[in-house]
Amino acid sequence: MLITRQSDPDNLEAPFGPLTERRSPPGGHYVRSHFPVPVLDADFTLRVTGEVGRPLTLGLAEVQALGAETRTVTMECAGNGRVYLSPKVSGVQWALGAVGTADWTGVPLRAVLELAGLRPGALEVVLTGADRGVMTEPVRSPGEAPYARSLPLDKALEDTLLAYAMNGRPLTPAHGAPLRAVVPGWYGMAAVKWLTGLHVTSTPYQGYFQTVDYARWETRADLPPERVPLSAMQVKSQIAHPAPHAQVPAGQPGEITGAAWTGEGTVTRVDVSTDGGQSWQAAAFLDPAEPGVWRRWTLPWTPRRPGPVTLLSRATDSAGHTQPAAHDPRNGTYVVHHVLPVPVHVQEGAS
Repeated sequence: MLITRQSDPDNLEAPFGPLTERRSPPGGHYVRSHFPVPVLDADFTLRVTGEVGRPLTLGLAEVQALGAETRTVTMECAGNGRVYLSPKVSGVQWALGAVGTADWTGVPLRAVLELAGLRPGALEVVLTGADRGVMTEPVRSPGEAPYARSLPLDKALEDTLLAYAMNGRPLTPAHGAPLRAVVPGWYGMAAVKWLTGLHVTSTPYQGYFQTVDYARWETRADLPPERVPLSAMQVKSQIAHPAPHAQVPAGQPGEITGAAWTGEGTVTRVDVSTDGGQSWQAAAFLDPAEPGVWRRWTLPWTPRRPGPVTLLSRATDSAGHTQPAAHDPRNGTYVVHHVLPVPVHVQEGAS
């Protein structure tokens, strides 16, 4: 079911469609790995260190005993849609399917931090996975290192989950078993898999996956550009049906369907164009507005004339943000959330 975009380690994309259910189908959630899947045995432990009053070493059962919550979360890889950038860029060549929605069950990160006791100077929480290796792009890493990302303390305490189950079943190794982070509203690079360490810092974390990779350029006032870590997903809509380059019969009623999501707030509107952006129509939502979860949408469409047609969809969220017309180069090969054209061909209808 999944499409291999890279092997060793596996990076697997889900076909984007037909979106018959709000949640991704079983086995239909994308997989992103930077290094080979680590082997974690029954002696797995989570270590909590740094700016805490009580350093902890917790087994999986001890983590689970802190209380379970289940949240529906849409997770998107920060490089989703990279294949549509022009000229072609390096990195895993994701098309539309490095995004998915699942029910995640786990313990709020807040519960673990409260058990450890935060010191007054606590600023960030560095999440470290058991996977490790040497990175060669975008810059070679200084030797072998584990995958690690940090979260600002407010996000860590707000809604971040330490998940051990997905869609009612224990996590699989590919999805980070036995324990992973789920960070609602943020790109998937924050959702550290095979989680073994939480380190609370009093200064901003400057690790490889925080500043070299998974970061963007930002200019503030009169200061030179600086690297800023990627965080919340940007508002985005994708067309699931018709698929790119599909053949559509003229004169037959059909529909255009897709999904839209945003990192902060909710999606409030999706507009669709069937003439390359000359005119737009509002689509109808199939799902309620819920923070951190995509909304599927639909628009009836009866193509009239044979020939090539360019379909577009454009989402707006509750913060007033609308998808841009072009990719922002400051994002490099990430945050591909501009309006993407979907070319289809309308054929002569059956007589």
